[in-house]
Amino acid sequence: MEYTLLNNGIKIPMLGLGTYRIGETDNDVYRAIRTALDVGYRHIDTATLYGNEAPIGKAIRESGIPREEIFVTTKLWGDDVMKEAVPQAFDRSMQLLNIGYIDLYLIHWPVKGKLVSTWRQMEKIYASGKAKSIGLSNHLQHHLETILEEANIPPAVNQVEMHPYVVLDDLVGFCAENGIICEAWSPLGSNKVPLLKEQVLQEIGERYGKSPAQVVLRWDLQRGVIAIPKSSSQERQQANLDIFDFELTPEEMQFIRSLDRNYRTGIHPDEITF
Repeated sequence: MEYTLLNNGIKIPMLGLGTYRIGETDNDVYRAIRTALDVGYRHIDTATLYGNEAPIGKAIRESGIPREEIFVTTKLWGDDVMKEAVPQAFDRSMQLLNIGYIDLYLIHWPVKGKLVSTWRQMEKIYASGKAKSIGLSNHLQHHLETILEEANIPPAVNQVEMHPYVVLDDLVGFCAENGIICEAWSPLGSNKVPLLKEQVLQEIGERYGKSPAQVVLRWDLQRGVIAIPKSSSQERQQANLDIFDFELTPEEMQFIRSLDRNYRTGIHPDEITF
């Protein structure tokens, strides 16, 4: 596993496990997390919206792995922002996870008119020590600029949909200039688009004995982007971890970047409403 440092000195694994719709039941979720931890994952990403914090917390507690070795992210949902119930939402996540503290707490989506006021609440949570780092999810450069103008504590992370069909070089660069690490959700695309069937990914993979998915995840890491692919299958979880023994050339990185078509599988951050 490779790690990087957030802007507050906290160490974070460069590869994590996404858990959105990872199982239909709590038992499904529990088994997927236990399997992931068993094969070597040390970074688990969840959210209030996903409704799976309780089984994830149980799997972490019962894994036998020291708490400090597992990095856990969860997120604040927009409905709680609208209700002005940010502290209550955080406390609820703390209770459901029941793992002592949260490594990274993110604002899940930008809520118009409430960017700065919500960030002030996040800073208070960070000051409490119950969240070791705070950041954003699905925020674009203009959202970041608004928050950074008023922030006492800069965001540590911005998690966005990012894959070779939506490369977001400008956003990655802006975040890097401001000490913010980008994370890619849905880094392998989705069933909506045949990203992993792209010939260039297959050809690059053949050179290294790797799958197109492994090539894409390696591409993320070499961009300095944390990737959190979702999988409940032990075989795929293990395969997604097997990306630390090869390196793409600058030319290969550019070939992959050239797939960009600014195509999102999820909602545009400026279009979400609560």
